[in-house]
Amino acid sequence: MLGLDAIVRDALLEDIGRGDATTEATVPEDARCKARLYAKQDGVLSGINVFRNVFHQLNASVTGWHAKQDGDRFRKGDDIALFEGNTRAVLSGERVALNFVQRLSGVATLTAEFVGRVNGFNVRICDTRKTTPRLRELEKEAVRHGGGSNHRFALYDGILIKENHITAAGGVSKAVHAAVNRSHHLMSVGVEVTNLAELDEAISAGADVALLDNMNNEQMREAVKFVNGRDIVLEASGNITLDRVRDVAATGVHIISIGALTHSAPAIDLSLEIANA
Repeated sequence: MLGLDAIVRDALLEDIGRGDATTEATVPEDARCKARLYAKQDGVLSGINVFRNVFHQLNASVTGWHAKQDGDRFRKGDDIALFEGNTRAVLSGERVALNFVQRLSGVATLTAEFVGRVNGFNVRICDTRKTTPRLRELEKEAVRHGGGSNHRFALYDGILIKENHITAAGGVSKAVHAAVNRSHHLMSVGVEVTNLAELDEAISAGADVALLDNMNNEQMREAVKFVNGRDIVLEASGNITLDRVRDVAATGVHIISIGALTHSAPAIDLSLEIANA
């Protein structure tokens, strides 16, 4: 996994390159400013530590830092962070810092919306691996800030047999048997199923998790009834929307995984304004 410093360093190199031509031409080197990060819409905060890391790496000499915490809810007009720093550094880092905190707060906010829709049901809202390259760790953290849970982080830390694996292995039973035989006892084996016959195969072969792939609500209710308390986790996945998620939770599944939490979350509208110190 990439460290935070490396992620921020690369983002700054991409944006600043050989230097911020505008700021260096117009702002005295020793100037300092008061900065205010504020919300232009309601949301849930994520990425405030990334935001601050940008100015740390630019040697902004930040003082007087006061900020909300990741996971905090905010309303339109709220101050998110107040601080003083070197004006050149604040201006040069402004866009990169905003890109991170707006993107990550968008993930947290969308996750919180989904979590709120299933309030009262014993079900977890989970992310997937459909994340922005190089930002997976931050985006999955943002899901947690929004009250959601994480799916496997990467291919190495969990077995999930999907449609193409099933085709290559020669069927659900063969794929699950092979995975169970080649994995250690602490690693769960999950498999996609599209109907009750495949679910039955998965259970018989020893799967720990059945991913109910793009099933409609009635099919999921039938799957829950079919399992009838047997020791297998049922995960709903595919075409999960805010309008539909509560009905999916009502079917009795244990987990609802939603790729949109990370691949389609709209950025939250935040703004950074400065005044001379």
